Amino acid sequence: MRYEAAIFDLDGTLLNTLGDLADAVNYGLSRAGLPLRREDEVMAFLGNGIRRLVECAVPEGTPLSVTDRVFDDFRDRYSKHYLDRTVAYPGMPELLGRLRARGVKAAMVTNKTNPVAQEIYRALFADVLPVAIGEQPRYAKKPAPDMVEAALAQLGCSKAQAVYIGDSEVDLQTARNSGLPCILVDWGFRSRAFLETLGNDVIVSSPEALETAICGEG
Repeated sequence: MRYEAAIFDLDGTLLNTLGDLADAVNYGLSRAGLPLRREDEVMAFLGNGIRRLVECAVPEGTPLSVTDRVFDDFRDRYSKHYLDRTVAYPGMPELLGRLRARGVKAAMVTNKTNPVAQEIYRALFADVLPVAIGEQPRYAKKPAPDMVEAALAQLGCSKAQAVYIGDSEVDLQTARNSGLPCILVDWGFRSRAFLETLGNDVIVSSPEALETAICGEG
């Protein structure tokens, strides 16, 4: 099937952001005198926004006041260091360029705060993505459909013409809540074995396979 619009998740789909997120988590934890987290632990906590990330990272039973302090320190650190170790997954910027050349309208939607999302967009994707939306007061964060629907409105596309691409159970639920088909990628923050338990029909392992899934053959 050929889709006219492709809505992309950011973390784990377009970008490997794990290193910078883990560094910011551990900065906040260390400032509070709490045990640090391994990168694989941080990876498992991702998908539901930065507040939930911090809530998962602090030890069970941590007082709310301490969690709030860790969150504030995390946010302060990440707001200044979100591109230190973050890189695009191989082939993804080129894929976005090819999609644009083929007439597919693309957008990214992310539970990152909108100021950070826009900075990343301007630094890495402004020439290949017309729309980028991050978490902000007027939109509920994913898996709510708000940001997806806003992106489609800005692109001028209907749900009947669109597909959602992500790397996690949160992304699949976002697609379902938005009434869109979903393509899952297996190079992100969830293993293919885990993705296969979710019951989604399409899982891809390369940008080339993703392009075929979006555009069809030929």
